[in-house]
Amino acid sequence: MHDKMTRKDIERMEEEIEYRKLVVRKQALEAVKEARAHGDLSENFEYHAAKRDKNQNESRIRYLERMIKTAQIIETDSNADEVGLDNTVTVYFEEDDETETFKLVTTVRGNSLKGMISIDSPIGKAILGHKAGDRVSVRVNDNYSYDVIIRSIENTVDDGTDRLRKF
Repeated sequence: MHDKMTRKDIERMEEEIEYRKLVVRKQALEAVKEARAHGDLSENFEYHAAKRDKNQNESRIRYLERMIKTAQIIETDSNADEVGLDNTVTVYFEEDDETETFKLVTTVRGNSLKGMISIDSPIGKAILGHKAGDRVSVRVNDNYSYDVIIRSIENTVDDGTDRLRKF
């Protein structure tokens, strides 16, 4: 796996694991016990649903623990005038004559619908480390690339409101 993550990403995952172990696990076990008390398990929908929810919670805990164990820790430090992790960047797409603003984040927090672009995406890789005013070629694949101009870079504080993506 070896996803690139910040220390803050790891902290958020650890918080979710703790919550799932202390709160969700307890609730799921209670739901299974209650459903089991209703009798015949072969036709007991509540029992099967409770068991499924319990198993999904345990699976999520294992997934997060594996992500943390195999994570590649990266720093958020960048020069004030260069595009870096957790920066809000405004770029001009020459081909489309459009301007877009997005935040550069780690892969686990990437969510293009919320304007958070991964540093491992084609555009993230291309603009990382460049300065405002730079023209950068974004290579999508061997057959297609396009140019963007970095208009502005804003250093933003990670306030924890953009939660990790759930799988």
